Amino acid sequence: MLIETEPTPNPATLKFLPGRAVMDAGTRDFATPEEAEASPLASALFSLGDVEGVFFGSDFVSVTSAPGSEWRDLKPQVLDVLLDHFASGAPLFAGGGAGAIRIDDDAFPENPEDADIVDQIKDLIETRVRPAVARDGGDIVYRGFDRGTVYLAMHGACAGCPSSTATLKQGIETLLKHYVPEVTEVRAA
Repeated sequence: MLIETEPTPNPATLKFLPGRAVMDAGTRDFATPEEAEASPLASALFSLGDVEGVFFGSDFVSVTSAPGSEWRDLKPQVLDVLLDHFASGAPLFAGGGAGAIRIDDDAFPENPEDADIVDQIKDLIETRVRPAVARDGGDIVYRGFDRGTVYLAMHGACAGCPSSTATLKQGIETLLKHYVPEVTEVRAA
């Protein structure tokens, strides 16, 4: 089995592509070893000691290294864990559950009069933004719209990425403002 690796805009995160589906639907972000207990694979990656985050996408696993660790040392260890997991056919989640968590419950109460605007924003995020962010090893989730401001949460390689602010402001904000004139700002939630 060959697992390809790709850099991401976040220098602390690498994207690993096992050449098969990782998640059937949704995504899953693990920010702590305790959260990773839901997945034998995520737990094994955290047990390496130099892993600070694990993210499962549709066909990739993004791994974020801890400060001070070097990818030249960590990458072979991550590849070993991934190879062992995918070659064994072990379930991705404890108990065999699907485990996907999409946090797209709205974090901010929305005005019912904004329903059409919110639908346009969600459609643009789903069709234009999320695929691009997934190519970089992450995910972006709609959290709310309030008086012209769109709130989004970034996960995986995008969380904590030095260029995430530029992505939000220069990329996503520009796109949303162009197609939805009611949008005046985009903020991380």
